[in-house]
Amino acid sequence: MSLEIQNLHVQTDEGVEILHGVDLKINKGEIHALMGPNGSGKSTLANTIMGNPTYEITEGKIIVNGDDISEADPDERARAGVFMAFQYPASIPGVSVANFLRMAVNAGREEPIKVLEFGKVLRENMDLLRIKPEFTKRYLNDGFSGGEKKRAEILQMAMLRPEFAVLDETDSGLDVDALRVVSDGVNALQGEEMGTLIITHYTRILNYVEPQFVHVMLDGRIVREGGPELGRELEDLGYDPIREEVEANAS
Repeated sequence: MSLEIQNLHVQTDEGVEILHGVDLKINKGEIHALMGPNGSGKSTLANTIMGNPTYEITEGKIIVNGDDISEADPDERARAGVFMAFQYPASIPGVSVANFLRMAVNAGREEPIKVLEFGKVLRENMDLLRIKPEFTKRYLNDGFSGGEKKRAEILQMAMLRPEFAVLDETDSGLDVDALRVVSDGVNALQGEEMGTLIITHYTRILNYVEPQFVHVMLDGRIVREGGPELGRELEDLGYDPIREEVEANAS
């Protein structure tokens, strides 16, 4: 059971190609980190996986558990078990966190979840993530801090229990305390039933969530792959040595 990216070429609606043949396979139970500087194509990959219409696949495939979802609508991808935590989650004034979560849960069910059952599951996940009850009474992301927005995303992931989670710059803009809360949530939810892709250009989240696999993206291509040691190398040396190596091999 896997999320597999095969030779993916992606362009914007203006015809500019951003991804130039990306290959990546995430099995359930695995944590992968996709790292690279700003502008390298990481978020484009995340948005393409979820079916953002701004991006067009010109070649290659996205396959979930053997099924090609390259042409599927975003809601079909979600029902296939793929979840994305956004870098900049939207605010929805007038809709509480609890009501939003209930709608999200019901979207993936044939029969709506009963109120008591939903309340029980919500409380269990809030306890797991150390979230106070009053949090879910607030309007979704309305006036939330960066850390609160990311916490709401992780709570949504806990409620939906996807097979594959794509976390796009989940650590962006977080202070140390908020980063630890989000990381603890990711660790609490990780298991054999979920594969996780953490997309980041910082190494600091890897101090709290240790991936088995690290991939480095530069200029729309994955140019280096390794284990946790690659993350530590990037922390010490940055991206410049890898970029210089790539340029030398291309010349």
